[in-house]
Amino acid sequence: MKFTFCHNNFNVLNLEKSLEFYEKALGLKEVRRKVAEDGSFILVYLGDGSTSHTLELTWLRDWDRPYNLGDNEFHLALRVDDFDAAYNLHKEMDCICFENKAMGIYFIADPDNYWIEILPPVNK
Repeated sequence: MKFTFCHNNFNVLNLEKSLEFYEKALGLKEVRRKVAEDGSFILVYLGDGSTSHTLELTWLRDWDRPYNLGDNEFHLALRVDDFDAAYNLHKEMDCICFENKAMGIYFIADPDNYWIEILPPVNK
């Protein structure tokens, strides 16, 4: 028996704002979408163009308040090939929420305050 990663899910309040953020901040693009027949939800899957792993954004029509993320101890992590350029972009977007310079990483927060860890390239 073998399990493989498929996707992670974040529920979002404003789907368009989130789609804009993920494309600008991380270059993620929509790869598929499912809309409920009754309009009660929309699922949008975002891909990085390199791996099969996707981020599923779920929008719920009747959800009217920010999501409770608890202590926000869970997160996604993405590795970037140009760490300095990514850092400058995220600084310009004002979405950096935590830096750990000793570890050489930082985190950005999306419009719903989900944290995404940004990792430098692997040293070869």
